Amino acid sequence: MAFRALLTRRTLAAASGLGPNGGVATSFRGLQTFSLPDLPYDYGALQPAISGEIMQLHHQKHHQAYVTNYNKALEQLHDAMSKGDAPAVVKLQSAIKFNGGGLSDLICWVMQAGGGEPPKGSLGWAIDNNFGSVDALVQKMNAEGAALQGSGWVWLGVDKELKKLVVETTSNQDPLVTKGPSLVPLIGIDVWEHAYYLQYKNVRPDYLKNIWKVINWKYASEVYEKECP
Repeated sequence: MAFRALLTRRTLAAASGLGPNGGVATSFRGLQTFSLPDLPYDYGALQPAISGEIMQLHHQKHHQAYVTNYNKALEQLHDAMSKGDAPAVVKLQSAIKFNGGGLSDLICWVMQAGGGEPPKGSLGWAIDNNFGSVDALVQKMNAEGAALQGSGWVWLGVDKELKKLVVETTSNQDPLVTKGPSLVPLIGIDVWEHAYYLQYKNVRPDYLKNIWKVINWKYASEVYEKECP
């Protein structure tokens, strides 16, 4: 029983960093599953920074695939646990981690729902103290995102224990929490090719430059003030 409880927590942690809004959650045999949430805006709302075609493809195809495969893996996990099939349980962990991490796309949708206005208040002060200026932070995140080999994410996060801002990159679908259990994402930029290739081809730096025009600093500020009151 203790093993099953631990495994369930680890399964749900695959999508950690999302919090309770990491998708439309339902219960399946005692395990939390997800359905694809609607975007909080039209597919074309982020143009010209991100084309409507990219947003529709990213949301309807890629995000939907992560949700479908995550739920499928949970069902298979439940069956394997019921049968005491330990090798199958271990084998399923990679699928749960990968597809659960893909639910981070919801963070992407929320964080790209702004007009790019620079942060004010306590987050603005924290950025100045940690990085020197907003421009310096943007340059750092763009450089690290461009240098990330293969697919992954570049994050601005806050360490809620140390009350300090950090910039981190993660590979593939790994959420920010994999870099530390006290890290909370404020901004996440998806650098998988499906997030930009139709519009920017293989010029990732141009995508990173333009994504800041739609970054939702209001959301980032709200999360920061919640974690660092």
